[in-house]
Amino acid sequence: MNKIKLTCLAIMMAAAETVSAGGLLTNTNQNIAFLRNPARDGAIGIDGVYSNPAGVIFLGEGIHLSLNLQNAHQTRTVKTGFPLFVYNMSNPGQTIHEFEGNADAPIVPSLQAAWNKGKWSLQFGFAIVGGGGKCEFDNGLGSFEQVVAGIPVMAQNLNAAFPVTGMVVPGSALATEKINNGYASDAYMRGRQYYYGFTLGAARKITENLSVYGGVRMLYGSANYYGYVKNIRVESAQQGMVAAPEYFGQIQQALSQYSGAAAAAASQAQAASDAYAAAGDAGNAALYAAKAAQAQAAAKGLETGAAGAAQLAKGTQDIELNCDQTGWGIAPIIGVDYKAGKLNLAAKYEFKTRMRLKNKSANSASAKNIALLDKYADGNKVAEDSPALLTVGAQYEILPSLRVMGGWHHYFDTDTKQYTKDMLGDSNEYLFGAEYDICNRVQISAGAQRTAYDLKDAGMNDISFNVSSWSFGLGIGVKVADNMKINAAYFQTLYDEYDKVEQNVTNSFTRTNRVIGLGLDITL
Repeated sequence: MNKIKLTCLAIMMAAAETVSAGGLLTNTNQNIAFLRNPARDGAIGIDGVYSNPAGVIFLGEGIHLSLNLQNAHQTRTVKTGFPLFVYNMSNPGQTIHEFEGNADAPIVPSLQAAWNKGKWSLQFGFAIVGGGGKCEFDNGLGSFEQVVAGIPVMAQNLNAAFPVTGMVVPGSALATEKINNGYASDAYMRGRQYYYGFTLGAARKITENLSVYGGVRMLYGSANYYGYVKNIRVESAQQGMVAAPEYFGQIQQALSQYSGAAAAAASQAQAASDAYAAAGDAGNAALYAAKAAQAQAAAKGLETGAAGAAQLAKGTQDIELNCDQTGWGIAPIIGVDYKAGKLNLAAKYEFKTRMRLKNKSANSASAKNIALLDKYADGNKVAEDSPALLTVGAQYEILPSLRVMGGWHHYFDTDTKQYTKDMLGDSNEYLFGAEYDICNRVQISAGAQRTAYDLKDAGMNDISFNVSSWSFGLGIGVKVADNMKINAAYFQTLYDEYDKVEQNVTNSFTRTNRVIGLGLDITL
């Protein structure tokens, strides 16, 4: 019965949340220019420090800076169907319960900087390149409730022991007790994850139309998972809703006491049977032998019931866990940009970043020797690789004031340590957009992005899930001075739904996401 606590423990240690626009564990929304129009892989701009670093050299000589602030809000919604949910006393009769998590990142900062001189461009970038914000499930998750919902069913095994108590102690109130299916509990989950990225690199013009880039990115990962399942209650036919640990503890004491009494009665009856047998009274010897066997059977049944009640008392105690994870990794980045008149072509490859996050966990002693939990045991290192990424993009100037763009992102998710077992294939993104100069100082842009995951059911659960989506961005850029431009944008993601059915549990997964941003580009 310790599995009740261990399962809840594992669920709480595993949940996390990201507020991202990109592939698994990857944020591509690192500049307001992306929010205005996500198809920036073939564009020339200071935001190219992330999206097209080889093209930044074509901005011209000088110091180029971009300061950006974003505000992101996301919801995660899981509808879980489970037959035993009908006995939830807070929401009776419903087999499908909805669990919603709210994730907020009030301020997501980023900085891109470049110093262009001659044929060289030295570049630096800082951004939240994975995760961002925290997610709270005020009522826990369906996985939490499934475990709690099964406790009354397990406890009903004790109902067979209760009538026996009346045989041992006539008039015992426990003889008429019954455990019903009703249950209730208080649950909560909060997950937070940030990957801070620091990029340093250089681009060089090979010819007037061709440039290349090489750089490195250092990631520092920080995560925290906190949650609890408290105040587990079950329904007693006589007492109504009762606190499970105390209730099962009292039952365990009573059944242990009655088991001892039955065992004593069995010994007395057996002694009497032996005495009658020695006196040659076969009739009474057989009678008392039968009484001894009956008392022994009662003692054994009560002892088994007491052991079960003790496990239930222990397994339904409050659980509260807190796990911090930190780690870092470094990976190279290469890029190329080619200008052919009105057409600009670019490509970039980010190598996989090997990440191992070290746990600092409270209350994780029970995780040892449990495969599901050992991943989160205090002191362990957890694999959390950031996947390699290939991007290609193009920009074409239809008019001097009108440009169209397109791009493709390919995430090598199956090559990462974390997702290898749960991925059918790698993730892909397809991007397109346009930019129009209303006048010399005002520019508008808009674009869209399709994110397509290729996950199998094994990689989808209420603890961690991704669903394919469409994202749309639009925004405006205004030159407030010859060397200064303000960017403002709105970015909305519309997610697909993913339905999963396994045995007697159904889950439907989806999300919502919106980001607003304000940025300032400066040339010195």
